[in-house]
Amino acid sequence: MHEDDAALALHALGWILSDEPRAERLLGMTGLDPETLRASLGERATLAAILSFLTAYEADLIACADALDIKPEAIAAAATRLEGNQRMDA
Repeated sequence: MHEDDAALALHALGWILSDEPRAERLLGMTGLDPETLRASLGERATLAAILSFLTAYEADLIACADALDIKPEAIAAAATRLEGNQRMDA
């Protein structure tokens, strides 16, 4: 796991949690509750779920990327790496 991907996921989580309806949607879509989310923040699957949540809804992806001053493609690439779907030659 890239350290930068983990850091990006945690920054993205902060952005997600800044809006209660969006935070509730994250919990609903991932099946996590707040306690489980906190306890699993160091796990690759949880970090991947956070970024995948953003890539599943373009408006959130773009808004989060703008807030974090990065390109949406960077979030999508990090999600792919965390999910373990990166090609070996990429």
